[in-house]
Amino acid sequence: MRIILGILSGLLGALAGWSGLAALVVMLAGPDRDGGIAMGAFFDIGPIGGVVGLIAGVWLFVRFGLVRNAAPAPAGEIPDAAPPGATRLSFPFAITVLLVVAGLGYWGWYELIRSPNLSHGFMTLQVEFRLPPGMTLPDKEEDVHIEVEEASGYANAMLPPNWRAHDGDRKAIISTVALMYKTRHRAVSLTLPDVPTQRWSIDLPSDPDPTPGFSPWRTGSEPSPAKIEMHFRLSADR
Repeated sequence: MRIILGILSGLLGALAGWSGLAALVVMLAGPDRDGGIAMGAFFDIGPIGGVVGLIAGVWLFVRFGLVRNAAPAPAGEIPDAAPPGATRLSFPFAITVLLVVAGLGYWGWYELIRSPNLSHGFMTLQVEFRLPPGMTLPDKEEDVHIEVEEASGYANAMLPPNWRAHDGDRKAIISTVALMYKTRHRAVSLTLPDVPTQRWSIDLPSDPDPTPGFSPWRTGSEPSPAKIEMHFRLSADR
């Protein structure tokens, strides 16, 4: 049992040091939409914190996880040096380590089942932005920036070759994006030249039911201040 708790204490220290140092680097670096800083912090700098945390975790186990029992001296005998007493596990320390491990295990299980990619499936979202009458499409694809937010992450939508469309006399923009997480918080934003960024919420279940193809088109939230309408449909083959 001592060996198991010692290993767990060291692993918890390594995990805390690794993630803590990586999070500190990301926090000091500021916003990171493309994820490059976060990946560098986790894979390049995080291991340094992991080594330090591993040493600290083992030291904490030796320092606080083991309690030394003082052996009483025989009556009438005064030894020159007190004999070393036997050691035992610290009950509070053991309970703390086990609770932390159980909490992390539950958190990992909960996070893993939220990813459709890990449940043998995927979700593809197709969005269509209908511009108001008289509004023209941008000349260049680079002038169209579409971003989808789900939970606390962001994904840049891709414009297909036929991204230019129309609905009667109204111009439209079509785009697709792969959704990665099961969450109730989804939103999409559109940025065009000389037009402030427009944002709509996407009303979808946390884990949409599978569909044989794309679902019917649905209208997003209320039209934006620029009178642009957002429509979306979902494919969730699993």
